[in-house]
Amino acid sequence: MTEEEMRKRLAALRIEHRDLDAAIDALSALGSPDQLQIARLKKRKLMLKDQIAIFEDYLTPDIIA
Repeated sequence: MTEEEMRKRLAALRIEHRDLDAAIDALSALGSPDQLQIARLKKRKLMLKDQIAIFEDYLTPDIIA
């Protein structure tokens, strides 16, 4: 995977992470929120956060001070 492909994937992951956040907020605002669905979305959001961190770590150069 090239650096450009990694940057595109990182951007897509960030967008999906934001979308999940909005979906969780929308479900929570309902009168009787579906706790199972919210839990699944939160789990997916955490997985995305881990993937985002992996890509960011790879794309950020190590600088020795």
